[in-house]
Amino acid sequence: MPPLDDQAPRKRKTYTPGEALPKIAAYCAYQERSSKEVEDKLRSYGLDEDDAGEIMIRLVREKLLDDERFARSFVRGKHRLKKWGRRRIRLELKQRGISEYCIKAGLSEIDGDEYYQNLKELLEKKNALEKEPHPYKRRQKLLTYATQKGYETEFIQDALNEVLGGDAD
Repeated sequence: MPPLDDQAPRKRKTYTPGEALPKIAAYCAYQERSSKEVEDKLRSYGLDEDDAGEIMIRLVREKLLDDERFARSFVRGKHRLKKWGRRRIRLELKQRGISEYCIKAGLSEIDGDEYYQNLKELLEKKNALEKEPHPYKRRQKLLTYATQKGYETEFIQDALNEVLGGDAD
């Protein structure tokens, strides 16, 4: 049976550079975006590489697009709200095409004391929810959890010693 008209695959609307500029400017103004996200969005508008490049240059000039600002905002949000560690944040920023310079600038937003306090709170919460009675296995589960959140092993060990005491070393 042939597909009905309303089931036919839809074509994406393509935009001219003049039409795309206000749309992408609004997209950037709504929240911080990385250059890679903006470039992908412009590609989805059907723009070629040259037109997309010109629009991106204009967005940077008008301060609507800034990878360092994006990295700083991303780090603050992921660290304070999701309680991610530096390793995970660094990996996510790399996947978003952010330069090493911007990643370092973003990671400078993390206060060392707040970082360690977040890790401790995370481990205390997880420890309260953990059902594992065996001290060594419990410690391993907490270690794995904190590692997945992106914290460094040396910080995790120190925080675990505070949360659990010195048992099961």
